[in-house]
Amino acid sequence: MTLTQETIDRSSLLAMANEMIAGHADFFAGLAATGVEQKGELLIFSGDYFLDEQGLPGPRSTIVFNVFKYLTVELSPKYRLAA
Repeated sequence: MTLTQETIDRSSLLAMANEMIAGHADFFAGLAATGVEQKGELLIFSGDYFLDEQGLPGPRSTIVFNVFKYLTVELSPKYRLAA
């Protein structure tokens, strides 16, 4: 089965991703996707990972990672970034 991916611009994709984040069960204030890159077939989302003073993962870092992974899994099969 071949899926057809829709081409989408970066700002529209980020707006969609942030709507999904706001509705996610693990959402907390400040959690947002501020960037996205196309890496092969995957969309890789980025933003604040809430690192501690030493630059190490903080208590919220795992949540952020898992939410960005959720976005990748949900959106990569459907969309491709416009060049």
